[in-house]
Amino acid sequence: MHLNLTETQQRFQSAAQAFAAESLADAAAGFEAAERVPPEIYRALGERGLMAVNVPAEVGGSEAGVVSYSLAMMAIAKACASTAVTMAVTNMVGEVVAAFGTDEQKQAVCPMLAAGAHGAFALSEADAGSDPGGMRTTATLENGEWVLEGTKQWISHGDTAAFLVVWARTDGAGPRGLSCFLVPGDAPGLSVASHEDKMGLRASHTVSLAFENLRLPESALLGPRGGGFRIAMMALDGGRIGIASQSIGIGEAAYAEALEVVRDAQGAQGLAFRLADMRTRLDAARLLALRAAQLKEAGTPFSQEASIAKAFATESAWTVCNEAVDILGDAGLVRGGAAERALRDVRVTRIYEGTSEVQRIVISRGALRG
Repeated sequence: MHLNLTETQQRFQSAAQAFAAESLADAAAGFEAAERVPPEIYRALGERGLMAVNVPAEVGGSEAGVVSYSLAMMAIAKACASTAVTMAVTNMVGEVVAAFGTDEQKQAVCPMLAAGAHGAFALSEADAGSDPGGMRTTATLENGEWVLEGTKQWISHGDTAAFLVVWARTDGAGPRGLSCFLVPGDAPGLSVASHEDKMGLRASHTVSLAFENLRLPESALLGPRGGGFRIAMMALDGGRIGIASQSIGIGEAAYAEALEVVRDAQGAQGLAFRLADMRTRLDAARLLALRAAQLKEAGTPFSQEASIAKAFATESAWTVCNEAVDILGDAGLVRGGAAERALRDVRVTRIYEGTSEVQRIVISRGALRG
């Protein structure tokens, strides 16, 4: 693994760090109070190439690679985890469309997402979270149109997405019966069923969606019919690098606040040792995330490494945030502080894009295969 960053990687890291410092760090608490991130934030991210970092340039992306994306995600998440969620999912949707879409689909969707519009990833359902094979949403081909019926749950910014990648059952039971569709956010028959009142990431909307007689042209099929499960698994593998990176950024925010307390305590040994453990966890997580990113960027298998990175990074970040609040004492429990918000924001990283338990299944299977 090469630890020296390329010029491109340094440039994207610096761009993300500068934007985070200038536009997010001081505004994040206000975003949370308002329960929204202003659209101009995402347009500004798009102008800096951060909404489609690993998407090919020929369809409007930055084509800067997965390592650049990971580094940028860490920087944005450190300042505002809610902003990072939308950035992460939109990057993932852009990659999916670029990889599996037709030329027409790519040209219609990817430049828009790169410019700052939101892309949503509509896979989860009430009875099909960690197991997409249990999906109940259906897509039936009728007179040259696909008709979607069903519901989706836990969809990040599903209420503001310009385009959604939606999974539905087309061909019988099990994972092989799933297909993938590209759905405009304003499609008739698509509605927001509810908004979740969440513990953390409160400036990032999470909604349930309903599909009622939603009609799409045959050309809305993304990838081959029956190929939806493969597309989902490939997307989630890459998405796990993004969430590992997000959790590291959140952990860094909590660590930074705890660091100031320990400095004020003039390096009290008990606190300093705890700080040392926090720093070690974050550095180890960063290396694991960048290893997985580098493997993906090189076009080599990375599924197991992505799961290792996600499991370790998200659980380590949770520990770091919890330790930071403990070090801060009573002040760590008051709304408005970075560590308090980080503790609430980081918890879900152990759940979405595959729970820690799912990651252990992937890791152990890879280990047993040798």
